[in-house]
Amino acid sequence: MKGKEKILIVDDQFGIRILLNEVFQKEGYNTFQAANGLQALDIVQKHDPDLVLLDMKIPGMDGIEILKRMKAIDPEIRVIIMTAYGELDMIKEAKNLGAITHFAKPFDIDDIRAAVRSNLPQY
Repeated sequence: MKGKEKILIVDDQFGIRILLNEVFQKEGYNTFQAANGLQALDIVQKHDPDLVLLDMKIPGMDGIEILKRMKAIDPEIRVIIMTAYGELDMIKEAKNLGAITHFAKPFDIDDIRAAVRSNLPQY
């Protein structure tokens, strides 16, 4: 029998990480949080998450660089990106690198839940 699906939440904003963490734990997923790119890549290597919610605007290593490095570790990793409105170049580049879809902040939590649900089985 398969275990719980694992979701990694990558966002430098503590409040957003906590919100998403709570939502997906309640849905029955196993969640991990990272505040920056190095933490995120460490979690990808150690825990092999099934889906990543990745903010594009993170100090230090930006979302595009994090996405490239995640894909180098695991080419099959599923990534949903989160951006501020109007970052069309970044969205396009992320999709070219294999991101599934994107959400503009502020996002509707139900939309994100639906996207996660459609890309992962539920328990």
